Amino acid sequence: MSIVEQLQRQHLKQLTPYASARRSMSGGNIWLNANESPYSNSYNVDDSKLNRYPEFQSKPLNQAYAEYAGVEASQVLSSRGSDEGIELLIRAFCEPGQDKVLICPPTYGMYAISAKTFAVGVTEVPLLNSGEMNNWQLDTESIIEAAAGCKVIFLCSPSNPLGNALNTDDIEQVLQHSPSSIVVVDEAYIEFSSGDSVVSWLERYPNLVVLRTLSKAFALAGIRCGFLLANDDIIELLQKVLAPYPLPDPTVQIAVQALQTSSLERLQQQVAALLAERTRVQTALEQTPLTLVSESDTNFLLYQCEDAAGLVKTLADNGLLIRNQSAQRGLENVVRITIGSAAENDELIQQLKDYFS
Repeated sequence: MSIVEQLQRQHLKQLTPYASARRSMSGGNIWLNANESPYSNSYNVDDSKLNRYPEFQSKPLNQAYAEYAGVEASQVLSSRGSDEGIELLIRAFCEPGQDKVLICPPTYGMYAISAKTFAVGVTEVPLLNSGEMNNWQLDTESIIEAAAGCKVIFLCSPSNPLGNALNTDDIEQVLQHSPSSIVVVDEAYIEFSSGDSVVSWLERYPNLVVLRTLSKAFALAGIRCGFLLANDDIIELLQKVLAPYPLPDPTVQIAVQALQTSSLERLQQQVAALLAERTRVQTALEQTPLTLVSESDTNFLLYQCEDAAGLVKTLADNGLLIRNQSAQRGLENVVRITIGSAAENDELIQQLKDYFS
């Protein structure tokens, strides 16, 4: 028996790690599998202070994001992507081996994996789907009933992997009837959504947490910068378990620049272009056997097909990567397609037409 087998924590023996886009797929020259932006924007980085540790929390960065999000700087925690925010919440609020979190599958896989990594239980209350387009919504009655035994409730809106936004009235019901649970609304894709953010509700609900990221609309997946928005007491608690230097100085510099007025104007232009491309791709794919699973409030589309694995492999063999989401509860033979540049989308459309011809 190896030293790892002897000493590892027992609950990790059965844990399957999160299969990120980069971890599960390699190669290709058109990447439409990770919901990244196709835009590569330039920023200036001052390397004169790289011999010094960065701030624990950058005041300029948190102030800039607070102004962007419409909150107070004291309600902002910056972190290594929103993934770290998920982990911090579980570490701060959940006792290993005792407490549980609640998720609503199909949903983002890191909620459950982060919980299981810390030996925290996972309660599942699946989304309701009547079969009508864009009708994957919360089972509020069941969530409220189950919430009594769960410290943290994770709600993803707009949804990954579905793409649709959750009904805000349902989210508010969960908040109102689950005062003893932290209710987390993951808004990673909010810039693409026609719906409203719930961030303005922080004043009314002390148990609300909102997750944000610069990885999607801001086209900065490579710098790993996210934000957790919550009331001051939650922020203060999470700072107890946050790493001493969570964000590298170059990340902070780029993120601050990305939140300046000129960059935000560019952001709006790029989001508008991606939304137009999303409409174009969706219209083109109506001519194929693919079936749209849900209308999208994100930068991706989710489709059902006859053979998801076969389709993903064929496209990958031709250098184009999309994501197989068939392992998600409630989804079968489903693929997720990120909206890329116009040229990338042209290639996608042509390859799909060739595949189905």
